[in-house]
Amino acid sequence: MTQLAIISDIHANITALKAVLTDIDNRGISQVYCLGDLVDFAPWGNEVISLIRSRNIPCLLGNHDERIAFDQAIVPLAHQDEIESANRKQAIEWSKRTITRENKQWLAQCPYQLELSFKTKSGLKQVLLVHASPRSNDEYIFESHAEAALLDMLGTRKTDALFMGHTHCSYVKRASDMLIVNCGSVGRSKEKDKQATYAVLHIDDEALHAEIVKVGYPVRQVAEAIYDSDIPDFYGDFLLR
Repeated sequence: MTQLAIISDIHANITALKAVLTDIDNRGISQVYCLGDLVDFAPWGNEVISLIRSRNIPCLLGNHDERIAFDQAIVPLAHQDEIESANRKQAIEWSKRTITRENKQWLAQCPYQLELSFKTKSGLKQVLLVHASPRSNDEYIFESHAEAALLDMLGTRKTDALFMGHTHCSYVKRASDMLIVNCGSVGRSKEKDKQATYAVLHIDDEALHAEIVKVGYPVRQVAEAIYDSDIPDFYGDFLLR
């Protein structure tokens, strides 16, 4: 059986990333892929990028990575109030100042998507990795998303499994014959337990199976590091509430 670990949305939380990579190593999984959003909201954006690079983990360009790499404008989000918008702007501006030029250049060369193929006894299995959706790295696909809308996003493309992040909420479901997996977030989970979350894909001779894995890490320690930095306390409070 082939196993892949798929991680996403680290958001500069090196403590959570190290915990997840240790868990992956302990499971004996050698193939690791990252769906992007390495930066913003915790103090260790450069350290996260360096660790991903040192491990040679293939990585997609998340929407936050894209904004930092190409110095894009910070556009308010419709679902955020004025307080969250102001804190978000301050946190992203901090990343723009502190992420090194070399790391910005590395982010800029990351692809939007990756397509993987695996040979099995039952035939070739295709796996599509995206940050947010097959048509955008800034589109939310929640578990409640209609099956027809999901298939419409793919158009004529065929895949056996679609993996994504972006929403920071993990799930595994099926649409027609396709496996749909949101890996959740390693470093800024929106789930109640706030644990570092990732997905494991199991590929055997008959089918593809996925599981969501949750890993505990010292959340309060990360929150305190945010409080001690120039990043808004809003993001430390987010981790603790």
